[in-house]
Amino acid sequence: MALSLSDLKQVKSTMPPRIVIYGPPGMGKTSLAAEFPNPVFIQTEDGAPSDIEIVTFGHVRSYADVVSAMGSLYSEAHDRQTLVVDSLSELEKLIWQETCARNKWKDIEQPGYGKGYAATEYVWQEFMEGLNALRRDRGMTVILIGHSETARFDDPTSASYSRYEIDLHKIGKALVDREVDAILLIKQDVTLQKEKQGFNSERSIAGGAARFIHCSPAAAFNAKSRYGLPDSILYTKGQGYAALAPYLPTPQPQAAAPVVAAA
Repeated sequence: MALSLSDLKQVKSTMPPRIVIYGPPGMGKTSLAAEFPNPVFIQTEDGAPSDIEIVTFGHVRSYADVVSAMGSLYSEAHDRQTLVVDSLSELEKLIWQETCARNKWKDIEQPGYGKGYAATEYVWQEFMEGLNALRRDRGMTVILIGHSETARFDDPTSASYSRYEIDLHKIGKALVDREVDAILLIKQDVTLQKEKQGFNSERSIAGGAARFIHCSPAAAFNAKSRYGLPDSILYTKGQGYAALAPYLPTPQPQAAAPVVAAA
């Protein structure tokens, strides 16, 4: 079909967001995810904050169970508007196990030369396609919770330095980074104060610390947003989603389960 300038049109993203929330332990990642509209959790690691209640499939221990849970959310009637996967780091282990089972490897290192890790990309893509189907056909927001690591970053324009990254192997990290709409880092921003010591010396001590949601990339960490979020937002537990919501697409009522024709 031939296209002409008369076919041009203005568009704006109305699809539910796909967001990674990551950071050090105890920063409130799960609590923030639980603030999103009508969340349901797929827990690939056990445990949840003691001061919040979540709707969950429980601790899933295989990639097949993750797929089964997503399939139920796709095909069955429900009122859930947000899917939370907690956490990416443990999901990655399940993806490695699934890749090994499909290829009859004893572990991900068996093929050698990084071939095992490269083979996980197919399973990662399969998982992301499932998330995209829930987003597209059921109108669900997707939240992926990740642990953080301090990793070396090789900047071609400067000396190498360390920064916060999502704790994933480079194969999964690259795919997740490419697919999602926002990567948000929650961490404490600590102020340092000088304390006088004897013999004309001084030391640095940690002062006050506040938690921020960092939404834009910086030398010290990986972050991004396709929604015009501020560079950082002060995070107060129970008010995090309210601070983010004005920048995100408006949540839509849950879409009906697709009708599957009989074979």
